[in-house]
Amino acid sequence: MIRHLLDPANAITAGGIVLSMIAIGQNILGVPELGAAIALWALLADHLDGIVAKRTKGRQAETAEIGKNLDSLADLVSAGIFPAITILGIAQATPTTIATASLLVLSSALRLAYFNVNGSPGGRSTGLPTTYAVPVTAIVLLCRPFIPDTYFSTVLAASLLAVACLQVAPLQVPKTAGIGYLLVSLFCLATSLALLARVGMA
Repeated sequence: MIRHLLDPANAITAGGIVLSMIAIGQNILGVPELGAAIALWALLADHLDGIVAKRTKGRQAETAEIGKNLDSLADLVSAGIFPAITILGIAQATPTTIATASLLVLSSALRLAYFNVNGSPGGRSTGLPTTYAVPVTAIVLLCRPFIPDTYFSTVLAASLLAVACLQVAPLQVPKTAGIGYLLVSLFCLATSLALLARVGMA
């Protein structure tokens, strides 16, 4: 079983899971901006593993299938659990925030399961990709100084609740490809650096 992690693409996916757990740990320690910066690196790993998988010659079918499922689980951790923990950490664990966080994790899991079954015929998938929750969380945290403390937790929860609804909506979303990968990478790098600067680490 462990040997499948020696596959380059799967190793990158595993690295993304580790980064997501570090991000969650920073949230628990009360540094959500640092957590979001690290979660953006996990998002980069999510895009990179697919590119590497396509370019790896002689990849065994079993390894590829395990990689596909591992990638879905990685997305659930980074784009479902991480933002949910962010909500609970900033807004405290009230019935409303627990419900919002639970809906986000549930919609992420359902969206990923639906994608695993139906894929993206015609280069389009149904529902907003789960990974969008990461940049939304990062952008809201980046705007934190400009949002009154009284309203910040509400803005964060409402933003992620909207993402959760869009994940299971009948939208047809084009797959990220070509220049899209470059734009995502530049966004992740720039936003993570801005968040690191916010906490005095850049």
